[in-house]
Amino acid sequence: MGHLIIANHMVEFSDLKKIWFVISPHNPLKEKHTLLADHHRLAMVNVAVEDNSKFKASSVEFKLPQPSYTIHTLTYLQEKYPAKKFVLIVGADNLPTFHKWKNYEQILEQYELYVYPRQTRTIIHS
Repeated sequence: MGHLIIANHMVEFSDLKKIWFVISPHNPLKEKHTLLADHHRLAMVNVAVEDNSKFKASSVEFKLPQPSYTIHTLTYLQEKYPAKKFVLIVGADNLPTFHKWKNYEQILEQYELYVYPRQTRTIIHS
């Protein structure tokens, strides 16, 4: 639900006309065994976006080498769809670790970064 809220916000308040939800088979910053199977996550995203023509579920990373690196996905998409302009949407909570992303400098040089100001969660144990 959080990703849909962010996508709706971005479509409404930015120049973006369409948002692709890229399902990643293996995010290198997450443990793969903690994720639901790829085809299940793709099916869930398809159901979530099917009624909105401004959203698209994409399995593009399923055919790319794993683990999935954002720079590889963006490069692949730009080569496959040269007439389109791709940007990266991230939550503000990703910024403190963005320097850990593979070729993060290249991402910043070649693509626009749209940052959604998510609040960080504070959990207080007593």
